[in-house]
Amino acid sequence: MTRFAASRRAVLLGALAAPSLALAQTRRPLRVVVPFPPGGGVDSLGRLLAERLAPLLDGQPVVVENRSGGGGLIGADAVAKGPADGSIIGIIGAATLCAAPFIQPSMPFDVTKDFRAVSQISDSAVVIAVGTDVAQRHGWTDMAALLAWAKANPGGVRVANAGIGTVTHLTLSAINTAAGVEMTAVPYRGGAQQAMDVIAGTVEATADLPAALLPHIASGRMKAMGVSSGSRLAFLPDVPALAETGALASLDIRSWNSLLAPAATPEAEVQRLFAAIRRVGQDPSFGAALRPFGYDAVVSESPAAMTALIARETPVWRRLVEISGAARQQ
Repeated sequence: MTRFAASRRAVLLGALAAPSLALAQTRRPLRVVVPFPPGGGVDSLGRLLAERLAPLLDGQPVVVENRSGGGGLIGADAVAKGPADGSIIGIIGAATLCAAPFIQPSMPFDVTKDFRAVSQISDSAVVIAVGTDVAQRHGWTDMAALLAWAKANPGGVRVANAGIGTVTHLTLSAINTAAGVEMTAVPYRGGAQQAMDVIAGTVEATADLPAALLPHIASGRMKAMGVSSGSRLAFLPDVPALAETGALASLDIRSWNSLLAPAATPEAEVQRLFAAIRRVGQDPSFGAALRPFGYDAVVSESPAAMTALIARETPVWRRLVEISGAARQQ
């Protein structure tokens, strides 16, 4: 190749790259809205996602923005009312999308009209755990034994949970109804305190998302009785699903997280974000990084598949709300 030809080729390649570079430079940073405070499991999920998305978006910066409050509603509302130009997505959970509309007297947004689904990003479930000393004292070798004791001692099993209408409270209510027992819900403001009180014997059990419990289960101070999903979780393969206990065979409660954009976001922007998110979610290293925070990495087949999941799960969560009586307690 002559020097002239090489120079001409370099100019042509630079011209082809220029529009992409210029577009990246004119884009606003992508804000990943986390509707909970820094330091929790969802925040960790958001930061791991942002870190891996940044190299895949042609130079568009990616930042995490914590917008906590209202059990996730404030952050979700910020996404619904955000700019529809591919510069904002939110990590929004199943309870916010599928349960809150049947609990809250009024919602700041319409789930079906104010969002565009991009993808699922994680899957998890509620863990039912007890203090190891309490389990040994009462002979709670498995979930069936715990339920038998609870049936013989109505109200005698106090279960720490995150409060009325949360996935942990809804799960406990579903267990009580399915098994015909009366375990007492004790609301807490934080998972760390729940775990400490279970270990100390202040309450007998906890219903919580895995992140706060995993270290105590690993250390042997707590015994995991079951997970609320219909099948076992990949990061807790030795812990039975509640559905493996006969009385709870119909239970399958998963606490998944989705990535949503404002409703008017153009299709091209949704597909651009989805392609990058799918690459992140399918990377084994991302899944491995999520497991200490109690999540399996799960991405949708398409944005339409995420929309279908929300529609399919909504009646399930509506029924959980009805069983719990959460709407009457607001």
